[in-house]
Amino acid sequence: MPRLIAPGEGGAIGLDDLVEALDTTAFDARDEDSFAALGPMLARLGRNPDFLAELAIDELKGRCETQHRGNGYGAQVLLLRPPNGRYVLRANFWPAADDPVVRASGAQAFYYGLPHDHNFPFLTYGYLGPGYWSDYFDYDVDALAGVPGEDAVLRFVERSRLEPGRLMLYRMRRDIHVQLPPDAFSVSLNILGADPAQPWLDQYRFDIRRGVIAEGLTCTGAEALLALAVHIANGADLATHFALAHPCERMRVTAIDALASARVPGRMATLERAADATSRYVAEHARLRLTARTTP
Repeated sequence: MPRLIAPGEGGAIGLDDLVEALDTTAFDARDEDSFAALGPMLARLGRNPDFLAELAIDELKGRCETQHRGNGYGAQVLLLRPPNGRYVLRANFWPAADDPVVRASGAQAFYYGLPHDHNFPFLTYGYLGPGYWSDYFDYDVDALAGVPGEDAVLRFVERSRLEPGRLMLYRMRRDIHVQLPPDAFSVSLNILGADPAQPWLDQYRFDIRRGVIAEGLTCTGAEALLALAVHIANGADLATHFALAHPCERMRVTAIDALASARVPGRMATLERAADATSRYVAEHARLRLTARTTP
């Protein structure tokens, strides 16, 4: 499960204080201990009972212009500061199951019941309310090829909730959780670690009942453009080249999927060559596509 971190004893600080501390602190989001050391600073912001309400009021007075410019999330998230390439600060809202917004939109709109990991580390602090529940699992991503249907060897840890004052580190591509609604409306605070390689690291949805990877959840703009080029433009030659020779494994798999779904002539030969790749990730995805094309 996520790593529990002692929140420390420091007094409450403001949002500007936290931003200044983060901007002047050297940390590596890829190093677990380095990133975990930021946790007590987040906890000190969490001891400030007024900052979030004041920020929300300021956003409303400004017609939420800051959120419109920089918030790539949904209405469940209030950005505390725009992303800066090193970290993201946000507040997450967690309505209860019987709240009108959940009854109107459905639990899926708030990612409840969705088993997933993360392709970035993040710190979370229980700020308001009793806290959302989670079923926690962990797994060893390095032992897997990362193919849908693959046994993920999931290990159930526990069901617990993000209680007020609790501070945790969700470890990148290790901790899996199935979030469940809190008993009453709750808010959590997050520091998300940012890394240039993050968009090319897979995030997965899991099928807990079967214990397997259900699908990858990550897609970059370049991958979407390649798929469009194959379907609506003359991009088959480029996709074929990418499928066999691109230095990024994820882009090779994207090209394989695009060629297969567009039924490009000669795709079977490309898939067969890709199925012999030295990369397990590429080879298993190609074999999966071959099996799908040959199964009645």
